[in-house]
Amino acid sequence: MKKVYVIGHRNPDTDSIVSAIAYADIKNRTSNNTKYVAKRAGQINEETEYVLERFHQDAPGYLSDVGTQVKDMEIHKTPDADLSISIKKAWSLMKESGAVTLPITDKDHKLEGLITVSDIAKYYMDAVDKNIMSVARTQYRSMARTLEGKILVGNEHGYFIRGKVLIGAANTELMRQHIEDDDLIIVGDRVEGQRVAIECNASCIVVCLNAEVTQEIRDLAKKKSCVVITTPYDTYTVARVINQSIPVKFLMKTTGLVTFTTDEFTDVIKDTMGKYRHRDFPIVDKKGHYIGTISRRNLINIEKKSLILVDHNEESQAVDNIKEAEILEIIDHHRLGSLETIQPVFFRNQPVGCTATILYQIYQERDLEISQSIAGLLCAAIISDTLMFRSPTCTKFDQEAAYDLAQIAGIEIEEFASEMFKAGSNLSDKQPEEIFYQDFKKFINGDVAFGVGQINSMNSDELEEIENRIRPIMETECGKHGISMVFFMLTNIIGESTELLCYGGDCKKMVEEAFNVNVVNDSCYLPGVVSRKKQLIPAFMSALQNN
Repeated sequence: MKKVYVIGHRNPDTDSIVSAIAYADIKNRTSNNTKYVAKRAGQINEETEYVLERFHQDAPGYLSDVGTQVKDMEIHKTPDADLSISIKKAWSLMKESGAVTLPITDKDHKLEGLITVSDIAKYYMDAVDKNIMSVARTQYRSMARTLEGKILVGNEHGYFIRGKVLIGAANTELMRQHIEDDDLIIVGDRVEGQRVAIECNASCIVVCLNAEVTQEIRDLAKKKSCVVITTPYDTYTVARVINQSIPVKFLMKTTGLVTFTTDEFTDVIKDTMGKYRHRDFPIVDKKGHYIGTISRRNLINIEKKSLILVDHNEESQAVDNIKEAEILEIIDHHRLGSLETIQPVFFRNQPVGCTATILYQIYQERDLEISQSIAGLLCAAIISDTLMFRSPTCTKFDQEAAYDLAQIAGIEIEEFASEMFKAGSNLSDKQPEEIFYQDFKKFINGDVAFGVGQINSMNSDELEEIENRIRPIMETECGKHGISMVFFMLTNIIGESTELLCYGGDCKKMVEEAFNVNVVNDSCYLPGVVSRKKQLIPAFMSALQNN
C-alpha cells in the first residue's frame, strides 16, 4: 500500500501532534489502497505528553527529514548465494537473474562479499596456476556436480587441499615421472593409467566419458584413500570446466565493500556511487542482513515521500528537505506562508483558533463517529491553542467544538485545562535550551529572519523562574539558524498578558514600533497580548514593512 505521512511543524505543540493523529484517522477511514501515518517533526513537550498519556494515545513516530532514502528507490531483489557454492553455480545464478553482481552471504544472510561477472572473466583469463584448485580448497562434491558426474569411491564432503591438476594421457612411465603425492589426475578408460595414478598417491582421479571403473581399481582407490569421480565429459571438456568447481569465496571481494542501508539519504549516497562507479551496490539492514542491490540508474525516478501538512504552511517551520517531498494536502489555521508546491494541492485554511477545530468539522462533514480518545485529544488541542478561549484567535467555532468534544471525551473543561497547563509549564527537569526551543518558530520577512518562542502558564511565579533561566540562552542562540533577532513570550493565561523578552539586532526598535511601548532591560509588558499568531507576528510584520 502507498504510504502518506501526516505531519506538523518542527517544534510541535499539542495542536500539531493531535491534528496529525486525527487527520490520519480520518484519511484511513475514508480512503482505500493508501495508509496514512501520523508523524512528528520534533520532540513532544510536557503538555502534549500529558495529553497523550491521559487519552491513552501513543506519540507519532519521529520523522526529522523527508528527503528521499534508499528505501524509496527501486531495490533489485538480486538473489544472494552461499559461500560454498561453485563458480559455475554463481555464474548460473547471475545468468538466470540477469545480474552482473552476486552478493555472497553466510547462513544468516549477512553479507560476506561480492563476486561480479568481470571477476569470473578475469579469473579465466589469468588461470594458469595448476595448483589453483587445491589452493582454493575445492570440495570433491562440487567437482562432481560441475562435471555432471558422480563419486564412485571416497568421501564427497572431502576437500582437494594439496597438489596440482594433470591430464594422465601419457604412457605410464611418463605419468610416474610427473605425478606427485595428492595430485588430481584426469584419465580416460585405460585401466593401467588409472592404476598408475592411484599408485602414485593421487588424491583423486576423474574418469572421463563414463568409462567403466573395474572393481580392482575401486578396491585400490579405497586402500589408497583416493577419490574416484566419473563424468560423461571428454578429457578436453573436463580440463576446461573443472576449474569452475572452485568455491566462490575464493574469488569474491571481501574488503572495501561499498554498501548502503535502507535509511541512508540519496543526496548522500549519490556522491559515493559516482566516486566508485560500481555496476551494483548491495543494500543491507542495520544488522548487516542482505536485502538487494541498487545501481546509479536507480537514482532516476525515485519515489518521493508523500506528505500532508497540518498546523503550518511555512517552509521554515517544516520538516527538513520538504522540497524533496510531494505535498498532497495542507490543513492549517495560520497566515499564508512561504511554502511552495510543484503542483496544485488540497489546501484548507480557516481563520479559527486551532487546526483541531477544522478537523472536528471534517469529522462532522464526513459523518464519522469521533472516538472518546480522539475527542479528548482534539479538545485538549483547542484548549491549548486558544488558552482556554482567552486568546483573540478563539472563535465561536472553537468553543462549540471544544464543548462538544469534551462531552464525548467525558471531561470537564476548566478542571482538565488546569491540569494540562500545569503539566505543560512544569519545566524543572528541562535544560534552558530545551525550554527555549519547546515552542519556537522561525519567521522571515524579506531578508529579515527572527524567531519567537512561547511558554504559557497559569502561575506568575513559575513564569518568573522560567525568565531567569531563559535570558542567558537568548544571547547564545541569537545568530543561529540565520536568525538575527530572538523573542520569547512568557504568557500568563489567567492574567491574559505577556512579558516579552527580546535580544539581537533591531529587536527593541521593532517591539517599540509594533506595540508603542518602552523596552527596558530587554523586556516589556504587553497586556492583552497572548497570541503569537494573531497579535505578535502581525504587529512585527507590519513594523518591518513600515521600515
